[in-house]
Amino acid sequence: MERIDMNAITRFETSGHSSKGNQLKWKAGDYWYKADYMGYEGLAEVVVSRLLRSSNRKDMEFVRYEPAQILYGNRWYAGCKSRSFLAEGEDLITAEHLIRQFTGRSAAEEMARLTSVGERISYLAENVMEITGLKDFGAYLAAVLEIDAVFLNEDRHTNNIAVIYDAEKDSYRLCPLFDHGLSLFSDTSVDFPLEMNWEECRRIIKAKPFSVDFDEQTDEADLLYRKQMRFYFGEKEIREALDGLEELYESQALHRVEDVLLWQRRKYRDLFSG
Repeated sequence: MERIDMNAITRFETSGHSSKGNQLKWKAGDYWYKADYMGYEGLAEVVVSRLLRSSNRKDMEFVRYEPAQILYGNRWYAGCKSRSFLAEGEDLITAEHLIRQFTGRSAAEEMARLTSVGERISYLAENVMEITGLKDFGAYLAAVLEIDAVFLNEDRHTNNIAVIYDAEKDSYRLCPLFDHGLSLFSDTSVDFPLEMNWEECRRIIKAKPFSVDFDEQTDEADLLYRKQMRFYFGEKEIREALDGLEELYESQALHRVEDVLLWQRRKYRDLFSG
């Protein structure tokens, strides 16, 4: 695990990338580093990334996160790092920014006016496909929502659904799957303290951005664009995904994540093989 001093590196200022505030974030060389802000976001990023390797997604289709310990000020933070997925001349364009730029309207506000979950999903996907020419974006969005349901990502919104734009070629490509930090009840500072039973956490968690219900989002997306994900991990892979993280996180958090993943695997057995 890497330990890095960020005091000589300029913090990256983010805006609108999380509904719960902005993590401490830096870019050093080809890598991005994020320090935990609400609880165990780095643990969540690393575990989801490792388990996506046991799925039908190829490596280039998701961001690989690894644990890191970050010194900032006089404090060591647990966190994670990931290699930048942007090539030279490319920019990350969020769905919110893209739709606002081409239609003059906020995607989030327009979706709020629609009465059904299916209409909201279709609005976002069809607008992005029309603007970018990415005909697979609907299927991509369905995969994002299935992943968020399995890993209980409570912070998927129109500023962390994105595409990549190459200005020189005036072309777009799909963005690797990213931003799972507020999954697996990682917000222990506000909504899901470690003292709270994870079953109670499961009862109160709310999804985004099309419905507060994870199942309703995935059901509607699958009706529109078919099921996209297939997972192959079981108990062995879950324990392997947690390996080494005891250096950064207390056992209570690790046990909670393991229990939640085993439950979610049973709940979404239709997305699993074996």
